[in-house]
Amino acid sequence: MGYQGQRPAVPPQSNLDDRETLVSEHKHKGKTCRQSAAVFNVVNSIIGSGIIGLPYSMKQAGFPLGILLLFWVSYVTDFSLVLLIKGGTLSGTDTYQSLVNKTFGFPGYLVLSVLQFLYPFIAMISYNIITGDTLSKVFQRIPGVDPENVFIGRHLIIVLSTVAFTLPLSLYRDIAKLGKISLISTVLTTLILGIVMARVVSLGPYVPKTEDAWVFAKPNAIQAVGVMSFGDLFENYCRNDDLVTFGRFCYGVTVIMTYPIECFVTREVIANVFFGGTLSSVVHIVVTVVIITVATLVSLLIDCLGIVLELNGALCAAPLIFIIPSACYLKLSEEPRTHSDKIMSCVMLPIGVVVMVVGFVMAVRNPQDCTHGQEMFYCFPDNFSFTNISVTHFQLTTQLSVLNVTIFQ
Repeated sequence: MGYQGQRPAVPPQSNLDDRETLVSEHKHKGKTCRQSAAVFNVVNSIIGSGIIGLPYSMKQAGFPLGILLLFWVSYVTDFSLVLLIKGGTLSGTDTYQSLVNKTFGFPGYLVLSVLQFLYPFIAMISYNIITGDTLSKVFQRIPGVDPENVFIGRHLIIVLSTVAFTLPLSLYRDIAKLGKISLISTVLTTLILGIVMARVVSLGPYVPKTEDAWVFAKPNAIQAVGVMSFGDLFENYCRNDDLVTFGRFCYGVTVIMTYPIECFVTREVIANVFFGGTLSSVVHIVVTVVIITVATLVSLLIDCLGIVLELNGALCAAPLIFIIPSACYLKLSEEPRTHSDKIMSCVMLPIGVVVMVVGFVMAVRNPQDCTHGQEMFYCFPDNFSFTNISVTHFQLTTQLSVLNVTIFQ
């Protein structure tokens, strides 16, 4: 039969309503999932493994001043975000790069892009080194494994973790797909903090006090400002501590899971500068592989990141947080000089310059000793472990005298 002008059948209204409801629920669920993934990614990026390194900053600055600096840096970071939002409103832009491009032109855009690339790129290098150092200590605790075995060496661990985990995760085009990975990383970070707190209780009575433990401020406070997220707390524990070994394993996994977020940032900068913000599938893969390969090669050649991370904090973090947002707002805003935002910006900008210059000079002239892979002095006695052996003050003092270490109590 030919077409006789029959009108297409119309589904009952109830079916249409059900279909619209299902589609609406699906879209709402998808939006909710993406928002949750974004939250976990942000939390993982902000906290990540950096929280484990805060004690190093406290040690450099002095504990009381370190606490104050931590709150101050948090406030300044938050205020910088506010300045970026206000600057974007004034300039009609919606990204950091476009804001700087509109304010200072192409030269400013290039400077910002270099800083935005270097900061996460150096973080990727540090994550590789931490992974190799941390997991090698974990594998050495396996019964019957020779500590000198090449298969548990830091170099092979870095290569294997890169090929098996960080590279595949970094190849995702949509960062929202890392939401579950970031959730696991955040949970592991919480578990690590629990392990550290447990060891505070169990090891506290046996660790000798130091003379300057409660000094308000130390000369290296400027370096602490530039690198508020550096250091490996697990270097303070003995290798034969099984609970800490589990904590090291969690730490290594956390670092591996945080790595792809940094790679996303570096790739985004490359895409914006050289490819107009869009990468084809082939170019996406090539750029990702090149970035990760270079980061891996550098991490294989370096095993002490102290000065590198201090320079990264001084030369990259300080301009990104202190200097550039303040400079953009001061140039764009037409508010009077007595306006609170302008006053704060005028304070932040020179402070950022001081942190950058002094931090750089101190990092170069007074590099911190690299104690990479060295056991703490209280771990030297044979088969010694705070978890299963009590040590008298006399035994500990005798051991320290052999090592020419003075205990201040």
